[in-house]
Amino acid sequence: MIVNYIEKANFEDTGFSYTLSLISGKYKMVILYCLMEFHVVRYNELKRYIKTISHKTLSNALKELEKDGLIIRTEYPQIPPKVEYRLSNTGLSLMNILDQLCIWGDAHKPKTEKADV
Repeated sequence: MIVNYIEKANFEDTGFSYTLSLISGKYKMVILYCLMEFHVVRYNELKRYIKTISHKTLSNALKELEKDGLIIRTEYPQIPPKVEYRLSNTGLSLMNILDQLCIWGDAHKPKTEKADV
């Protein structure tokens, strides 16, 4: 007799689901990638790096990443205010996975031919 285990399975109980909940959204992985590449980044640098993101969306994504323990926000008491973001140890532990996504993308992205100049 074949038992259908999927009927009793719950995707929300998986580690994969949990990981997706932390990095889902249009810009969270881009923010993490930026912090992986540049280590410590200020808010306006992130805004310039992700050209299409609104201030509200960036602010919300940063707050969620900080709440989930993936990034660390450091605020310096000065005028004008200075705020820097960097990966936490938990965020750093995701970088092997993010690096593998980069490697896969480099290997599988369509090759573009250079135009004759």
